[in-house]
Amino acid sequence: MIDLSGSVLLNLGCGYKTCDGEGVVNVDYGVFQRLAVSRVLRRVAPILIGPSRAQKLNRITPGRLVVYDISRGIPAAENSVGAVYHSHMLEHLDRDVAVDFMREVRRVLKPGGIQRIAVPDLEQSVRSYLAHLDSDEGAEKHDEYVTDLLEQSVRREASGTSVQRQPRRFIENLLLGDARRRGETHQWMYDRMNLSHLLSHTGFTNIQACSFGESAIPKWASYGLELDDFGREYKPRTLYMEGTA
Repeated sequence: MIDLSGSVLLNLGCGYKTCDGEGVVNVDYGVFQRLAVSRVLRRVAPILIGPSRAQKLNRITPGRLVVYDISRGIPAAENSVGAVYHSHMLEHLDRDVAVDFMREVRRVLKPGGIQRIAVPDLEQSVRSYLAHLDSDEGAEKHDEYVTDLLEQSVRREASGTSVQRQPRRFIENLLLGDARRRGETHQWMYDRMNLSHLLSHTGFTNIQACSFGESAIPKWASYGLELDDFGREYKPRTLYMEGTA
């Protein structure tokens, strides 16, 4: 039975962005993560998912990865985890599910434990869109700003599948379903107002919007979870916010 009690940091919905730091546990339930923890499946991954996507498995640290569906809850005792982090995951949850998830995070955190959230910044995207309405650039460029706001909420075909050749593209759509079924679409968007309210509503205090790289989590910078391969911000146009249990 999986028990994550005592973890220093839970990196939930980690995707490819894992960390092998002491006490850090990366958790996800995606297809790629299930491939990553199996030596046999890693070897045949180029056949199953294609060479380019198989290379991304090398970014995942399998020794620190737990494959678990957190929609079933977080497998940890009450007041047992030092900190919880999730990046670009919350917006994929329905709003009622998001409330339940935040309460579950609150349950497992130790008193004084920190939840750090990274989500696409709706405010920043809207401000950029509005500013571009008065720009001299054309409609084609303007559609990039519309895409930033809407595309991942209305997307039908999963992005990784849409660029595959046939028959792989057909097979993936048949077996795995569309973008919404795979949890790839955004179910809601957040800004500093509604995210702060969600944290407060679910029992968190000391709520602060943070700058990139700024955190109350001890040794946060050493984990590198928000850096790309060149030491830059991994996902620009992100809202970072923390709350204390």
